[in-house]
Amino acid sequence: MQKGPFTLSCGRDSYPILREVAISSNSNLSGRQAYAAAGVDIDAGNALVEAIKPLAKSTARTGADAGLGGFGALFDLKAAGFRDPILVSTTDGVGTKLKVAIDHGKHDTVGIDLVAMCVNDLIVQGAEPLLFLDYFATGKLDIASAKQVVAGIAEGCRQAGCALVGGETAEMPGMYGAGDYDLAGFSVGAVERDQILPSKELREGDIVLGLASNGVHSNGFSLVRKLVAQENLRYDAPAPFDKTQALGDALLTPTRIYVKPVLKAVRAGLVKAMAHITGGGLLENIPRVLPDGLGVWLGADTWQAPPIFNWLAKTGNIEAQEMARTFNCGIGMVLIVAAEHVDETKRILTAEGEKVFRIGEVEINKSTHRVMLEGAGEFWPC
Repeated sequence: MQKGPFTLSCGRDSYPILREVAISSNSNLSGRQAYAAAGVDIDAGNALVEAIKPLAKSTARTGADAGLGGFGALFDLKAAGFRDPILVSTTDGVGTKLKVAIDHGKHDTVGIDLVAMCVNDLIVQGAEPLLFLDYFATGKLDIASAKQVVAGIAEGCRQAGCALVGGETAEMPGMYGAGDYDLAGFSVGAVERDQILPSKELREGDIVLGLASNGVHSNGFSLVRKLVAQENLRYDAPAPFDKTQALGDALLTPTRIYVKPVLKAVRAGLVKAMAHITGGGLLENIPRVLPDGLGVWLGADTWQAPPIFNWLAKTGNIEAQEMARTFNCGIGMVLIVAAEHVDETKRILTAEGEKVFRIGEVEINKSTHRVMLEGAGEFWPC
């Protein structure tokens, strides 16, 4: 069996098709028939490969041609303009948001989520995303839904400016229920050695800016799904917090990809530190980029959380502090900048389509609770 970017077992190299199935030694079928009898459809895998080749090609960028085939993907850092680069790598998944996609029958956005969860982590260290690879696992390959997933991945890569250079698809009968699948993503980026974030220049009085999220993004969906079931809601019915769209569509709004706007601010030398607000919310992600002895004060009245968060809090009777360490609560990315750079940073980000809020300030804090969230109970009532 061969592995590599876009590999297919049985000796073929293409898009991510990795098949691992045990074949009974007493089978009288030919090799191809035996694999099909065991539940693996090589022809379906080949058909998927052909269907998604244009999607991968559409993500080509300087340094990588995003072509399919071969055992490894090459990237030319010099051609991409780097002089003294440090590589940064990330991996992540989409979590149980996939169950919403599966149950709602909508598969074209979770690929964007997959890319976002990886590349938004890269830019926190000042890195430009360069390459992306994915892993798609299912019990029985459905070409139509798999192509939708990969189309989303390609769209996410285009938004982030990185090349979809490889991955694997595992068709594993007996491991997944009918229609189920799982996703994992892997991304590599680069940053110049002297531009790595967070900066060592973080100081008391630096300002915390928040970039608006698109909603829940890709964290906390085990709780979201529990509340949906508790309320006996249907994904094809109007969302209780937004009657203009179906609940499933609202929940599947993809994670916002902040790469291109944020990199403009980073390359202008304006950003000291960033935090991608994922699992752990505001309370647990911001401290990850703070040096010992510093914390942040945040004012919950400085931004308007989308209606879905108020619905989650009320429906689940979730206290404000618990909301803030479970969900992004409307802030998907945090930037810390010097006070004198606030206006210019906001100007750059706003021009790129981001909603920017001044949400707090860096302060001396030597306690174990390094994020002080003021007024959350008043502005996010449960």
